[in-house]
Amino acid sequence: MKNILKMRDRALALAAATMAVALAGCAATPTSIVKQPTSARPLLTDTGTATDGAIFNVNTYRPMFEDRRARHIGDILTVSIVEKTSANKSGASTGNKSGSVDMAIPGPLQGKLGTGVAASSGTKYADGDTQTASNAFTGTIGVTVSEVLPNGNLVVVGEKQIAMNKGVEFIRFSGMVNPDNIQNNVVSSTLVADARVEYRTNSQIDRAEMTSMMSRFFQSLLPF
Repeated sequence: MKNILKMRDRALALAAATMAVALAGCAATPTSIVKQPTSARPLLTDTGTATDGAIFNVNTYRPMFEDRRARHIGDILTVSIVEKTSANKSGASTGNKSGSVDMAIPGPLQGKLGTGVAASSGTKYADGDTQTASNAFTGTIGVTVSEVLPNGNLVVVGEKQIAMNKGVEFIRFSGMVNPDNIQNNVVSSTLVADARVEYRTNSQIDRAEMTSMMSRFFQSLLPF
């Protein structure tokens, strides 16, 4: 009896430690498919020793008649997320196969054993399958230009975190933007190449699900 109680206590201690680690993992930032890091700072130009009282600064200069589209590392661009996909697949197949055999008994044996033997067989089957998948994701997110490619395309990344009811929602985005597709410093996600859009959370619902799974697992190992 003492050995059984010791085994139970060890199992409970192991369960508590494992659940603590699992819950700590849930509270951390969820894993991501988006290119990291999710922000970038502008590059400073080496202008030598600064002169007090100077009006012109090459690091902050923008021509008066230049549009305000993002074009440099660290510039901010707004992405309008309009993702909607759907897929349908269906298939059907049928088959029909039949066969027959007739055999007659010749000569003197026909009167004793009968006139003949006949056999037939048939096989028929039908199969069908239908699959449907769809998703929709809409919203806006501000992203930062993290790299300017030699052809002028912009690599952008961004993250938005929303804390609600003891949980944090993570919206992340990364991709490559053609500057010609930017209108009023806004670009649609449907025009972004290599786009990676994700919505994840570390809310209490995830923790409750993990706790329930771990409890069921360790309770199945206990002797009582």
